[in-house]
Amino acid sequence: MNRRHFALGALSALSASRVMGANERVRMGLIGSGGRGREDWGTFLKEPDFEPVAVCDVYAPFLAKGIAMTNDRAKPFTDFRRLLEQKDIDAVIVGTPDHWHALMTVAACEAGKDVYCEKPLSLTVTDGRKMLDVARKHNRVVQTGSQQRSGSHYAAAVKLIQDGGIGEVHRIQCGYQRNIFPGLKATEMANGKMTGFDYEMWLGPAPKRPFDPFRCIYNFRWFWDYSGGQMTNWGAHHLDIARWITGAPAASTVAGFGGRYALTDGGETPDVQQVTYQFPKVVVTWTVSEVAEGAKGVTLDVYGTKGSMTLTRGGFQVTPEKVGAGKEKTPAMEALSMKGNDLNAAHARNFLDCVKSRKRPNADVEEGHRSAVMCHLGNISTRLGRSITWDAAKEQAVGDAEANAMLTRPYRGPWKLA
Repeated sequence: MNRRHFALGALSALSASRVMGANERVRMGLIGSGGRGREDWGTFLKEPDFEPVAVCDVYAPFLAKGIAMTNDRAKPFTDFRRLLEQKDIDAVIVGTPDHWHALMTVAACEAGKDVYCEKPLSLTVTDGRKMLDVARKHNRVVQTGSQQRSGSHYAAAVKLIQDGGIGEVHRIQCGYQRNIFPGLKATEMANGKMTGFDYEMWLGPAPKRPFDPFRCIYNFRWFWDYSGGQMTNWGAHHLDIARWITGAPAASTVAGFGGRYALTDGGETPDVQQVTYQFPKVVVTWTVSEVAEGAKGVTLDVYGTKGSMTLTRGGFQVTPEKVGAGKEKTPAMEALSMKGNDLNAAHARNFLDCVKSRKRPNADVEEGHRSAVMCHLGNISTRLGRSITWDAAKEQAVGDAEANAMLTRPYRGPWKLA
């Protein structure tokens, strides 16, 4: 496995050298210098062929932190449109809240920039489709920030499963469980003062709301205006791997249940959620608990007729099934395990290589879109309280006008996505 991955990496670097030059630096800008944006920025800064050119944020303290990480080499911007006008930028990181992903990615592609867009790729199904179409139209490299796609052990696990290594697989269980009862608190501007914060620009295309520090920065994830809760946070990671394992573009039926039952912090997305996805001969489940962690916090378990695999960012383990009668049961296969690699570094490296080679990255925009659709449908079904039959080719819910109306959302003027 290690020799194979080394060879693939060497081939990628060789291909890149023919197009852009293996030693040529990729000049990048960061849009959204909050927590995750700066984590991505720091990862890229470790790459020898990376050149930081600009940082953009609407919150002055975060902007300053992003600039400081470059030893003040990068130019500061408070409007992403001005950053995208810079001719010395080859690619950008979009590390903003989800409701900005589509607008910024589309604008970057139209400006001739490649894009590393954090997950989930989109806020709605319609937005994701437009992002994919624009990326293809302008021949842009768009990497979704689903770093598990660049994990050597994830790739090895998927191949092992698809090759029948753990037998027939008909059930995959994913989840994220923790206990944050009674809820979270504002991480920035908790005193209610918006010093150095352009709230109007932060809202952008989202509905106008009175300023509330809890809705901003990290906790935007718990409000439908900007995100989709743990479904589009951790679900965007684990459901992406589950869908990769199935080899299918989408589930045919989605049934979600749950709500915000216990947390009292003012958030809107579910604190308990259970969603079932029907794929061809495979049932995938997604479980969220924000009010009880139980024995296992993060789960991605794959059940085969010969063995069961537990897959985490640290690696995977396969526990053999016992077959036979009575006391004569024997293991159906050997136990297997593999350790993980540095997912963030590998994902950044893959993006830079693809910017040079013009090949599609590990978490290409199309894969990001399909996995985001999976998340969005889970939330739509949960909010409607009924199952959805999905036509993947048309990207429409079959015979369900109410569900189809939730595949898109209106943009607040003057912002629009053509």
